[in-house]
Formats: sequence, C-alpha cells, structure tokens
Amino acid sequence: MENYQDLLMKQRTFFRSGQTKDVQFRIDTLNRLKDLIQKHEQNILDAVKQDLNKSEMEAKRAEVGLVLAEINFTLENLESWAETKEVPTAASHEGAKSFIKPEPYGSALVIAPWNYPFQLAVSPLVGAIAGGNTAVLKPSELTPKTSAILSTIINDNFPEEYLSVVEGEVETSTALLKEDFDYIFFTGSTGVGKIVAEAAAKHLTPMTLELGGKSPTIVHKDANLEEAALRIARGKFANAGQTCVAPDYLLVHSSVKETLLEKLKEVITATYGENIVQNPNFGHVVSERHFDRLAGFLNNGTIAAGGQSDRSQLIIEPTILDSISWDDPIMQDEIFGPILPVITYDDSADIIDRIVKRPKPLALYLFSEDESFQDEILNSISFGGGAINDTISHMTSHYLPFGGVGASGMGAYHGKASFDTFSHYKSILKRTNK
Repeated sequence: MENYQDLLMKQRTFFRSGQTKDVQFRIDTLNRLKDLIQKHEQNILDAVKQDLNKSEMEAKRAEVGLVLAEINFTLENLESWAETKEVPTAASHEGAKSFIKPEPYGSALVIAPWNYPFQLAVSPLVGAIAGGNTAVLKPSELTPKTSAILSTIINDNFPEEYLSVVEGEVETSTALLKEDFDYIFFTGSTGVGKIVAEAAAKHLTPMTLELGGKSPTIVHKDANLEEAALRIARGKFANAGQTCVAPDYLLVHSSVKETLLEKLKEVITATYGENIVQNPNFGHVVSERHFDRLAGFLNNGTIAAGGQSDRSQLIIEPTILDSISWDDPIMQDEIFGPILPVITYDDSADIIDRIVKRPKPLALYLFSEDESFQDEILNSISFGGGAINDTISHMTSHYLPFGGVGASGMGAYHGKASFDTFSHYKSILKRTNK
C-alpha cells in the first residue's frame, strides 16, 4: 500500500498558506469546477453509461444536474455563509462582544461510492471547497470509467496540494484512512462505515457517514394508489434500485394491496416496456457478486411481477415479491437492487413496532392523506429523512439537510448543511480593557 503522508503534508502546507480561506478563492474554484463539468458533460455521461448502463437522461438529471445545481446554490450563498456573525452576549459579560467565525477544518478526505459515482463524489467535494478546505477524493474502484473522468477533471486542472483524486482498489482506501486527515466524509455501506469510524477514532478525526439501511414505504388504506404506484416505482427502480434512499420494502394496508400491486405492474410496463431484460436503458447491477446476492432473493415469497434476469448482462428486471415475512432473507439487510418485497398490515401499531425494533433507516416514505396517521408515524419512528406522498425527492432540496441517524449514518449535507459540515464554528468572546 502506498504511503500518502507526502500528499497530506503538501495539502497541509498549502492550507497554511491561507489561500483556501479567502472566500473569493473558493468562489473562483467552484466556478472553474462548474465550467469543467459542463465541458466534460458528455464524457461523464458516457462514463456512467459504461459503468452502470445508466441512461443519458437519468445521468444528466441525477449525476450532472444535481451537482451543477448544488454548485449554483453554493455560489449564490457562500459569501453570507462564510461571514463572521455577531451574537448576543450574556449579561454577566457586560461590555463584551460575542461572535461566531466559521473556519475550515484543513485537509478533508472524501470516499465516494459506486452507485452514483459522479454525483456522490463531487457533491461533498463542493462542500469541502466551499468550507475552505483542501481535499483528497477517493472514487469507487467498481466504476472505473467514472473514476478516470473524475481524475481528469480534478488532477489535470487543480494542483494536488489543493485538490487531488486518488484512484485504486480497497487497499488505497485503507492506506488513506491511516493518515491523519482533518475531516473524513464517507458514503457507502453500514459495514464499511464502521471500518471508517474505527480508523477515524484513532486520530479523533471528525467525520460524516452517509450510509443506508432498509427504508420502509408505508401505503395506508386512504392513499391515492395511482400516484403512490408511480412515485414508488420511480424511487425504487431508478438506477436499477441501487440508490441509498430507494424504498427498500413496501408495507401496504391489506384493503388496498391488490389494487396497488396491479397499478405498480402497469407503471413498470409503461416505464420500461414488456421485455425489460432487453431494454438498453435499464441500469445494470454493478458486479457479478452483487448480481448473485440479488438473484438469491428471487425465491423469497412469490413473484408478483418481473423476476427475469440475465447474468451475462448483469440485469435483473424490476421485480415485486409478495407473501413476504419479516424473517425472510430479503428482509435482513438492505437490498440495493430492483427487487421490492411486499408485506401486508392491518394494524399500524404492529408495523411501527416492527420498524423501531430494527436499525434506524436512512429514509421513510408514507402515502396517506390522514394527518393524524402522518403524525403518528413521524412521531413514533426515527429515520434520517423522508417524504409524505412521494419518494426520494427530499434529497434533492437544497433546504433540507440530507443524512442518516444511528446505523444509517451521522451528519448531513446538501445546501448550507454542506458548508456547515466542512466548517468548524469558532466561538469568540471579545472583552474591552476599559
């Protein structure tokens, strides 16, 4: 394993020069990054197509579009975010002034996942830049084409002592985690998140962990089933289900289950066609190992829709599994694929009890018009974030911090929350000598 101490030392030296603390320097960097992304947009789209068979339309929206929107929002607000702000002073310190000064941590390490290999690499990088840090970005080895274009964009246009992309296998991440970075931002599985947290603890390094978990989707008896089917399918099967906030399993009231399943089948066919295995625009599973894991779930319960797969293409068509129990293998860990298990309920207290006994999920979605039922769910279950009468849309808002809780992560980002994550807020009390 390579020793990255020299790279970190270079970044520390550059950080101490004070250049990154200058707000105009940060703005100039973000503008340059924006221009480079726009210049290389087709290369980015081609890369994620080769890595994941992600369609150009989906990649434009979810990979490039969200990043450009994040940069634009940051550019609009960065000057005000970075200001030192005066706050009230306690009466016991009469004559003194109090203020809070946001300052960068130093050198940040960003470890990105494979499922949205461009967006989930660059979005936290935007926060690191906005906060005034230097940064090392480690993209996923499972999406090599996207990793290569990230390296081209960053390493060919910024000095390594400021921003650097380091490509490599798992051993590269392990070596980077041995170094004493000032902040770590990791997106990935809960299991690997524990390894990152253990490495960070050795240096007492502050960190953000964006993890996952089994995110429930509840469809109550009063839900608008047509809209529910459309929005559940969109959230579940985008990127072949390989989305950290995708609905992981469906809890549907027994009185509306059959109707909802029929509408889900209609939406799947209308969106992806009759022969989805041959659809050139449906995403592929990232690797044979992940394909084999997912294929093993197809014998759980009964197949209500889909079920076809092709290992040579790493494709599994959108599949709905009915007659699932809480003890089935598919209900033990996050699915992260285009398979949707369905569990029926009659008593909301039972599903609340079942959910809260499990690790806290990254997201929860609820389809119901009953505000008392909405309040009951929101007040009874802890989860990272979510939506009522929709799925996944909460993570696209600049005004909603995005992150998990407990086993689904710690810390949040997006919009101002990204600036906050990569900034230490230094509290100062200034007294007079009069």
